[in-house]
Amino acid sequence: MAMKTIPRTRRIGEQLRRELAELIRDELRDPRLTLVSMTSVEVSRDLAQARVYVTLLGDPAERVERVAELNRAAPILRRELGRRMRLRTIPKLEFRYDEVVEHGAHLSALIDAAVAADASRHPDEDGDHRVVAPPSNPELGT
Repeated sequence: MAMKTIPRTRRIGEQLRRELAELIRDELRDPRLTLVSMTSVEVSRDLAQARVYVTLLGDPAERVERVAELNRAAPILRRELGRRMRLRTIPKLEFRYDEVVEHGAHLSALIDAAVAADASRHPDEDGDHRVVAPPSNPELGT
């Protein structure tokens, strides 16, 4: 399902994200879901589907279970969204774990390791790389 972002679907996605955060906190009252953070919501153009990307703390097995719990609660959350939002069609919710944050942290760690390895190979350099201005040339007026 290709989801093209247009202003209306983006606004609806943001509203869904805010409302879902409240609903998960207030209505589900599951202490295991208190550390769920919604990173984004992609809404299909016809408003039939919404992918809700979440991040969670914990080991991967727990993450899979928490996302499954959210998907089991999706019909309840959709019904409550229908009561709160002024939309003709409330999208069917699909929760997915957002690996972007985890992937970014991994890339950052790799970059830090590469910089540290490079610094250990060049201990005589102070790491201060300054740009030196070229000498002035009176013929060119500089």
